[in-house]
Amino acid sequence: MYKSENQQMKAPAKVSSISALHQFLGLAKPSNPLISVFNFDAVKLEPETILSAITTDFYVIALKKDCAGGKCKYGQQYYDFDGGIMYFIAPHQVLEFDDILLNGVKGFVLVVHPDFLHGYVLASEIKGYGYFSYVANEALHLSEKEEKAILHIIENIGREIADNIDGFTQDLLISNMDLLLKYCDRFYNRQFLTRKKANSDLLTKLEALLDDYFKTERLAEKGIPTVQFVAGELHLSPNYLSDMLRVQTGQTTQQHIQNRLIEKAKELLSSTSMSVSEIAYQLGFEHSQSFHRLFKNRTAVSPLEFRQSFNQSAIKGKR
Repeated sequence: MYKSENQQMKAPAKVSSISALHQFLGLAKPSNPLISVFNFDAVKLEPETILSAITTDFYVIALKKDCAGGKCKYGQQYYDFDGGIMYFIAPHQVLEFDDILLNGVKGFVLVVHPDFLHGYVLASEIKGYGYFSYVANEALHLSEKEEKAILHIIENIGREIADNIDGFTQDLLISNMDLLLKYCDRFYNRQFLTRKKANSDLLTKLEALLDDYFKTERLAEKGIPTVQFVAGELHLSPNYLSDMLRVQTGQTTQQHIQNRLIEKAKELLSSTSMSVSEIAYQLGFEHSQSFHRLFKNRTAVSPLEFRQSFNQSAIKGKR
């Protein structure tokens, strides 16, 4: 089934509450208005309705199994997986259901309103998990063992919501959510490490992109490349790219860009007579003080001190 032009351009439906989501999906009223777990096969909607995009005021964590043909798109490539595929949507992001969600898919959806987390450390910690900023085609692919671990936690959450409403309920639900998110963080890191070929290709593309940018006059004309620009050129979300690089190289995208700036700065300081201010402008800095501060933070010496030490070393080498 393909989307018509009208469906593609239709604004996403706004779902403000979990109760409204249940009603929208043809589900029974939730036991708790701020947290709910339901299975995909419990949803009662016509395919045309499911194809509509929605945006919510709450977190969505979902695991879907049996994707069409066992293939799911990851980044800009397709990979074959027989296990579960998880995706994570933060409040106010657009969630779009497509054909792959309609073909006998199994799995669960956990929805949690931010108000449920108030008064707990998790309310702020959840914002630090980068995978909530990944788009759906940068999903988490689970092994059978990992899937079982996730489903065990989800079953605990579901039982706690359905059966126990007392002074311990919220604490236990928050603890289980915290455990779930930590496991997902671990599995994402495993995924980055095991996708060596794909990540190696991505690193090569990143280096080529920065090589091209720093070889041209684009630094002076357009300024220092932003993380958003680099990620966009690689067709990835900024958070995903930084998380992948952090696992592979120990550095974020921002640090990679800064490394290139320092390399170029050292080249200009050692091979030209340009002033520090001229070099700062050439490298895309609006103010030379910002360049001076970054250079010293990364090298422990100022640009002038580097130039002087380089020149002294060059003189000694000629003797």
